[in-house]
Amino acid sequence: MRLIRFSHTIFALPFALGALAVAAHGRLSLRVLLLVLACMVCARTAAMLFNRLVDWSLDQRNPRTASRHLLISKKAAAILLTLSVAGFILAAAFINRLTLVLSPVALAIIFFYSLTKRFTAATHFFLGLALALAPIGAWIAQTGHVDLAPVILAAGVICWVAGFDLIYATQDYDFDRREGIRSLVVKLGIARALRLAQLLHIATLVALIAFGFVAKLGLIYFCAMSLVAVTLVYEHRSARHLDLAGINRAFFQSNAFVSAIFLIAVCLDRLL
Repeated sequence: MRLIRFSHTIFALPFALGALAVAAHGRLSLRVLLLVLACMVCARTAAMLFNRLVDWSLDQRNPRTASRHLLISKKAAAILLTLSVAGFILAAAFINRLTLVLSPVALAIIFFYSLTKRFTAATHFFLGLALALAPIGAWIAQTGHVDLAPVILAAGVICWVAGFDLIYATQDYDFDRREGIRSLVVKLGIARALRLAQLLHIATLVALIAFGFVAKLGLIYFCAMSLVAVTLVYEHRSARHLDLAGINRAFFQSNAFVSAIFLIAVCLDRLL
């Protein structure tokens, strides 16, 4: 379904699975793994549908998103949203007590992001926070508590997501400014926003390296971080062109590669 774009889940899912693998010391439970996957899919579906519903009229006025409302009716979207929320809470309930208790909090944070563009330019960081819940939630699913390692990883995800969302938001600069949509791209201008994205991605790399030390990961993981660095550099070089094709390439390919490198590195480190 193009309305939901499950392919976008690849941004957060590898960090959730990586955190799960580290927390389990490489000995993953199939039951927990499947429940975490169910939570991720349901949360992603609910988030996208809620965002579509609250931005329904706004999306119709934006040339880039004008066709989204044609994919599904409001009533169908609301029904699917309700089912996704129920599925998320049910899957969380089957994991452990803490994941059940925290599931409404997670949904509230995820939904709150969709409203932030109306009152704060820091909306990119709220998106980062929403996706950063994935590794923390996966860690809790495995251990039943929170440790320093997933918090550091979550901080890296926040910076990573905020950085690439700044890049992605450059293509809506004119529309957002005209409609009064809050974003750091509108507030700072495109050039300064892209420089901020670079700083955020440097912070991402620092956080990922720090996570490796705290989680006691090995050489494979730290060598893989050099690939992450190269990918982020490529992303920013692609974004310089500021054309739709270049931005989409930077956004989808590069960020999918970053998350995939992280997951592969963690799995190899834990299994070898």
